[in-house]
Amino acid sequence: MKLILTQEVSGLGSAGEVVEVKDGYGRNYLVPRGFAIRWTKGGEKTIDSINRSRQAKAVRDTDHAAEVKAKLEGSTFNVPVRAGTEGRLFGAVTAADIAAAISAGGAEVDKRSIVLGNPIKSTGSHTVKVRVHDDVEADVSLNVVPA
Repeated sequence: MKLILTQEVSGLGSAGEVVEVKDGYGRNYLVPRGFAIRWTKGGEKTIDSINRSRQAKAVRDTDHAAEVKAKLEGSTFNVPVRAGTEGRLFGAVTAADIAAAISAGGAEVDKRSIVLGNPIKSTGSHTVKVRVHDDVEADVSLNVVPA
């Protein structure tokens, strides 16, 4: 199935690209969630408009991303979680928990842009990567504390 991506999909491509995927993946996941639209011959206009808007937005966003990166790397965010004895957590710290802590600290970050290598399952200091822009990643310091 040929699809036009309307936004970046990890491991598949970025907005405006034409990709070939299996029918079930496209029909049941990408199209219903708005990540892609079906490819048609008239879709070339759609691709052009997506690419033009993406280019204009990228110039503005690169400068803004550098500012956000400086703000994120310049501070430490506290993530309160339920913990037992010896600092072990009940579960793990999720990307949504981290996004909420960063939002409380004054910077807006989408939970899908947070890259967790290994799950965080203990209290203390941790570092995670946040993809602020396609070309800009910030290392964010977290302090996981018992709630």
